[in-house]
Amino acid sequence: MTQAEGAASGAPALIESYDTLLLDLDGVVYLGNHAVTNAPEALQRARDLGVRLAFVTNNASRTPGAIAEHLTHLGVSATAGDVVTSAQAAARLVAEHVPPGSAVLVVGGMGLRAALRAHGLRPVTSSLDAPAAVVQGIWDRMSYELLSEGALAVRQGAWFVAANADTTMPTKRGELPGNGSMSRVIATATGVEPVVAGKPQPPLHRESMIRTEAERPLIVGDRLDTDIEGATSAGVDSLLVLTGVTGPLDLLTAAPRHRPTHIAADLSGLHAPVADVRRNTKGWTCQGWTATWENGHLGLTGDGDPVDGLRAACAATWEAVGDGHADEDAVKPALASLGI
Repeated sequence: MTQAEGAASGAPALIESYDTLLLDLDGVVYLGNHAVTNAPEALQRARDLGVRLAFVTNNASRTPGAIAEHLTHLGVSATAGDVVTSAQAAARLVAEHVPPGSAVLVVGGMGLRAALRAHGLRPVTSSLDAPAAVVQGIWDRMSYELLSEGALAVRQGAWFVAANADTTMPTKRGELPGNGSMSRVIATATGVEPVVAGKPQPPLHRESMIRTEAERPLIVGDRLDTDIEGATSAGVDSLLVLTGVTGPLDLLTAAPRHRPTHIAADLSGLHAPVADVRRNTKGWTCQGWTATWENGHLGLTGDGDPVDGLRAACAATWEAVGDGHADEDAVKPALASLGI
């Protein structure tokens, strides 16, 4: 069972067990041009407690300085040194693979170009420059011409790296195509699969650990297939917040590698007591909720904070299915009582 357990009365705040927060951005700290509810206040409280913050994002389109400026505008104090991007992880990966000063074709924006230059590499936009590698990251001005140059270079033997493989990215308007979707153009055209630098693959978390020197990190995210899977692969605790892509049904049907250590409605959960999720003769309980698994179906009764109900429901479901995952039909009816 991966959901943290603790005593409800007098339990320490969740954040007290960690010295560094490795925070995803989209869907966790902000949604587009708006801060997520409670995020600025929760992060300032964490800083006041002496906890280090690192903003770790799969978005490779902007430079760390631009991201830090955006965060500060939203009320979250940050410098470029606090930001770790998949562009930086991709650039380090390429620099370790190709000779110094090599040309690298950039299918993306300024974030990738700046990161490559920082490692002594030469960003280019044409396959005629005989690039040693092609690096692709999400960019809102992606063109057919640039994708074509990337495909030509990969066909000529350039090493293909994707900053991340996110199929979607959350915005106020809904989920838009992410770099994982866009990189399929080159992969499909060439038959070459990219090496992925971003979450959940190791390079981005390696970059984050190098920069922060974290000893007791907590990875905080909104996606099971990137943030939580990356934490599981690294053997690091994780917090899933319900402010982005992942919803209750996704959690209940998650495979083991996608099950977070902690669950919270938003970042204010960092300062709440560790959830008191425990097993008794009736089932799994959390505060006023009790979850059971009988005849292949989840049962959930009680009232109070619906996130506590979700925690109990996850505990019962994950215990019942073990290394497998629950069918949606087995858990959906119980979700109606949560209202989330």
